[in-house]
Amino acid sequence: MEVTVERDGITDEISRIFDYEFDGTSTFHPHEINSIDRETTLKDFGIGLIVGPSGSGKTTLLKEFGSEQDPYWFDNKSIASHFKDIDDVQDRLGAVGFNSIPSWLRPYHVLSNGEQFRARLARQLGSNIVVDEFTSVIDRDVAKSCSNAISRYVKRNNLKNIVFSSCHYDIIEWLQPDWVFDTQTGRLTTRGYQRPNIVLEIVPCTRDIWTQFSDHHYLDHHIHKGASCWIATWNGRLVGFLSSLSMPSGSLKKAWRGHRTVVLPEYQGLGIGARLTDALGDIHLAEGKRYFTKTAHPRLGEYRNRSEKWRATSKNGISRQDYKTGSMANPDKPSYGGFADSHFKHADRVCYSHEYIGK
Repeated sequence: MEVTVERDGITDEISRIFDYEFDGTSTFHPHEINSIDRETTLKDFGIGLIVGPSGSGKTTLLKEFGSEQDPYWFDNKSIASHFKDIDDVQDRLGAVGFNSIPSWLRPYHVLSNGEQFRARLARQLGSNIVVDEFTSVIDRDVAKSCSNAISRYVKRNNLKNIVFSSCHYDIIEWLQPDWVFDTQTGRLTTRGYQRPNIVLEIVPCTRDIWTQFSDHHYLDHHIHKGASCWIATWNGRLVGFLSSLSMPSGSLKKAWRGHRTVVLPEYQGLGIGARLTDALGDIHLAEGKRYFTKTAHPRLGEYRNRSEKWRATSKNGISRQDYKTGSMANPDKPSYGGFADSHFKHADRVCYSHEYIGK
């Protein structure tokens, strides 16, 4: 490939200072995918990845698969308002591991770099798309979690012919593409990629740590003074928080319920939230206790509906009308949990209700 620029005083000075002969023309030879591979390996695939250092021809090669469509964002609308309906919001934003409901309701321009990247990608997702500089400007943990979430979504929906380009090699095992073309070596590989294991350490903690997670909870910033709390770390980094409360029920002995579960935004999309609640259930079962949960979060609730480790209660899939009776009928009167006003406000919301039964 040959490109020509207009020579001027600056280009001539650089040529003179560094003793580099330059007539205005540059020639380079980026690696290309041969025609045989195009007709076989690259004909029917889910995800393809072009990877290599800057200046190695990734963008040029990517253009052979199509042009990127960058969505437009209105400054006075939430990011959720840019999707077709609520099902589309949950499906697409969940597909990129963007599960922070408070952030769904904010305009695009106030989001963090990682959130903007996920929101933009959520609107682009579909068959026959190309995305340049995939995960190039975001935190590497966000890059991995987003890649993992996209891989699952593409396989689940049988999407075809999606090509990403990136200068980062650390996403390959998380994205699990059908093929990878390295522009640095000119090699095309099609071997299967296994996602690395995520090993979490869960330890008890004090309620004070909740302040680092409260802004990311989808419903309530408060935490009960009687809550038992745990934090989860991954490779020494804080990733999640979970807590539970004893249930003062005469009919249920040694029963506890889930109170707060939060996964920090940069680690969403890896399935950590579901695994944390499973782990807390195991902790309670090992202590001879029963463990119950209620949530309005669709992805967490649907996971429990599918999992053999959870059993739906009689109140699964119905609204919390019980909060309008008994001590919680008066929103100004403190009741168990200390948040009668919050519970009363959300009484009509349909929620998922389960008991953890383990393996």
